[in-house]
Order: sequence, then C-alpha cells, then structure tokens
Amino acid sequence: MNSKKALAMLGMATRAGKTVSGEFAVEQSVKQGTARLVLLAEDASDNTKKKFSNMCSYRTLPCLFLGDKETLGKAIGKEFRACVAVEDENLSKVIMGHISSN
Repeated sequence: MNSKKALAMLGMATRAGKTVSGEFAVEQSVKQGTARLVLLAEDASDNTKKKFSNMCSYRTLPCLFLGDKETLGKAIGKEFRACVAVEDENLSKVIMGHISSN
C-alpha cells in the first residue's frame, strides 16, 4: 500500500473541490449517487465502519480504509475526519490504485 501517494492525491482532489468530508456530507453524497469512493479512517468507530461499509456494498461503491482520523483530516486540510468521499471518477481510480498497489 502506498498510502503517502494516496493521501497526496486525496489532497489534490480536495483542492479541486471533488471531496466531501464528515459523516453527514458523505452519507448524502453516497445516497445522491455523486460519491465514487468512500475512505474511512481505521480508528473510526465500529458503528461508523459498519454503517458506511453496508451503505457502500448496497450501492456497489468502493469503501476503503486509509490511515487514522488525524491523517485523513490532515490530507484534506481539516482537523479530524472519520470519513471522506471522493466525487470524481478518475481521481478515485488513481487513489484506489495507490492504496491497492504493493
């Protein structure tokens, strides 16, 4: 996993205005069909992990774990974030590629 590159791409997606963060905003993005990838912090609560895993699997949307809350928040220029949704198809594919690469 090349998490540094994935986090850098997440920051770029944020600067391009293609991400939403926070549980409510991510949930709305998923339900409206604008989310292309959901990233969860590994130290998010079990309830949050289950909620978004189930929501994404129902909609066949990729849901991946990346870093902790502090790292995820810092990547998008905010404080702590348990979840982030990427709303751009191409950027989400690049981020997934960096996460899954060995």
